[in-house]
Amino acid sequence: MSILEVSGLSVRSATSTPVRDVSFTLPAGERLGIIGESGSGKSLTSLAAMGLLPDGLTASGSIRLDGQEVVGAADASLRKLRGPVAQIVFQEPLTALDPLMRVGRQIAEPLRRHLRLRGRALADAVAAALAEVALPDPRVARAFPHELSGGQRQRVAIAVALAAQPRLLIADEPTTALDVTVQDGVLTLLERLVRERGMTLLFISHDLAVVARMVQRIIVMRDGVVVEEGEVLGVLREPQHPYTASLVASARALDAALDAAGHGEGGTA
Repeated sequence: MSILEVSGLSVRSATSTPVRDVSFTLPAGERLGIIGESGSGKSLTSLAAMGLLPDGLTASGSIRLDGQEVVGAADASLRKLRGPVAQIVFQEPLTALDPLMRVGRQIAEPLRRHLRLRGRALADAVAAALAEVALPDPRVARAFPHELSGGQRQRVAIAVALAAQPRLLIADEPTTALDVTVQDGVLTLLERLVRERGMTLLFISHDLAVVARMVQRIIVMRDGVVVEEGEVLGVLREPQHPYTASLVASARALDAALDAAGHGEGGTA
């Protein structure tokens, strides 16, 4: 059974169509990546899937999330899906998190709304959520987002996203703003949580090596359209579209440069 079905999705503004006729299905339990350069439409596709397009943009086609149509649906009807069915981790946690609310309260909100927790049970669940993302220090719950490091903020954002126990996690460039060492830690955390919870994953990135690490199947987007899709190893070994071939060649060139400098630990393909 597919938890997400996208058919003929287009996203339009008053002057352009940044996403055109995108279709894919995401079966429950699968890990799917969407890769493309900035402006390729990958992030807009993920936002459309949650019914979270910015003002001035409209979607057409069909998006069925857990069987419910998202395109054209009232926001009130989609709120019950955001949390228990699907949740999103954004690229920059400093803007995704409420700067005026302590971390513990931000994690508590979805626990209270969707799991109906109160009192000691709620406090214990917040502590457990932070421990699960390797932030066991009680001081973290009392901190404001700006008082934490970038890696800590992204772990908090993951804890918030997972609080309502979603079946689908959408990770939209979740490590782009982090340095390489912190990035690896966050990716390892996501891998573990997705595996342990048996979640479906939609992972969006411009980094082919990162996507290849995280998913089983990939969709390649350029200029708002899907130019290639398939199993990760097949696409890496025999890319069919010139744009995909250029991404693979660039990733291999970077790996070769790192290996020559003594920093590489294996390639992307």
